[in-house]
Amino acid sequence: MNPDAPEKRIRDALDACADCDTCRFLMDESCPVFPKLYGLYDREREEGCPVLAKDLRELSDRCTLCGLCPCPNIREDLIQGKTAVVRKKGMPLSIRLLADVQRFGRWGTKMPKLYNRILSIPFFAGLAKRIAGIHQDRSLPQMPAQSFFAWAQNQGLDRTIELKSSGDLKSSEKPKAAYFAGCTAGYLFPEVAKAAVEVMLRNNITVHVPPQQCCGMPTLLEGDDTTSLEWAGFNLDNLLKMIESGFDIVCSCPTCGFLFTVLLSEKAAYSRDYQESIGAGPDEIRVPGTSPAFSKELSKGAAFISLRKSLYRNILKDDGFFSSLPPLARMELSTHVSDLGAYLDRLHRKGRLNTDFGPIQGRYVYFAPCHQREQGIKSPYPNLLAQIPALSVRSVGGSLDCCGMGGSLGLKKGFHRESLRIGEPLIEKIRRTDPEAIITDCLSCRLQFTHLLPLPVYHPLELLFQSYTAFFEISSPFD
Repeated sequence: MNPDAPEKRIRDALDACADCDTCRFLMDESCPVFPKLYGLYDREREEGCPVLAKDLRELSDRCTLCGLCPCPNIREDLIQGKTAVVRKKGMPLSIRLLADVQRFGRWGTKMPKLYNRILSIPFFAGLAKRIAGIHQDRSLPQMPAQSFFAWAQNQGLDRTIELKSSGDLKSSEKPKAAYFAGCTAGYLFPEVAKAAVEVMLRNNITVHVPPQQCCGMPTLLEGDDTTSLEWAGFNLDNLLKMIESGFDIVCSCPTCGFLFTVLLSEKAAYSRDYQESIGAGPDEIRVPGTSPAFSKELSKGAAFISLRKSLYRNILKDDGFFSSLPPLARMELSTHVSDLGAYLDRLHRKGRLNTDFGPIQGRYVYFAPCHQREQGIKSPYPNLLAQIPALSVRSVGGSLDCCGMGGSLGLKKGFHRESLRIGEPLIEKIRRTDPEAIITDCLSCRLQFTHLLPLPVYHPLELLFQSYTAFFEISSPFD
């Protein structure tokens, strides 16, 4: 392939995986990429049919950055290759509409009644799906009467805070959390974001909703690095201000959390700024000892592994998705963002969680989504839900199970059947438990479960808030 072709990096990923072959069987059911990748490679090798540029573009279209694959460089090559294609050939309107969840949410929540009325008419609903490239079997989301961000503004949760010194705030016993709601909870499911606020308030946490843009994951997946970097830079600046003022940063969306804690800081430790900050020598790259690749050295208590720059300078470098943003700032934010479930679970382990939970009758199942599992925070919500009297919750799904939705990928007409195929093993496991409802902290999973099963689907925070309300038998302080 022409080394200047935008698809070259995607081809490099295909060749690397074909040489390894590990994921041929490991990822054959849970990933839309690898069955296609090995099918293209086998056809080329056995039948002499070359892998064309269009085949490579389709391959990159299948990556959802779920994080399940064992090699981060493969998912990076696929998306970076896709970005190169978009830069050269542009992005179709249908993809741009699906990727910009924030704009869609802002438009829809300005006139929700009109939006819902128009899309309740089959002709207009079908037309909207064709324009956006959505499969006709998929339902379009209803717009709520009010977005979470409008509600938060009405309650004064977004009011300008006079930034004090971090020492002043940290001396206070009362925790302070800056809540990053994300687009899906912010615009499509505001009841989830409201529940997050309510639960924090009942735990004596001061809540602030800072200025925020989309985390950037939807546009990043579609190769729009310009928009993704613009939004990520905006969030980086605003959230670091909150950290400097003594606020904890919390997310209720595992995808936003995955971007902040994993993708944002990837490779930042190889940057010149970081290497200088830790005193690396002129011919040395010091790799932080948290890397699993050096588990033996870690067991000996090593903080860094020293490698010769002359050998590794072209391999270990800060050239990831967000390398144009300040590396030390990226690392600072990534270490200060918490999944809200993990944040509450830490309070519980310290004996500081409000456990005045009222009973909820029901036999539910809980599914930990991909982006939560890949943050390395284990699964905090089952422990929290176990505190609710009368509620029976059974965890379902293994480390490679996926609902198949993949953000907005499952909505696309060209991926609909594949989405159902990937999700079917998990759906069957849920059916076998015969639950009354499903719990998951991923709202994309919520869309998939609602599409495939006749069961209500809840975010864990909704049940925690419901249980608090049942105990106190009081309404929200904001009602």
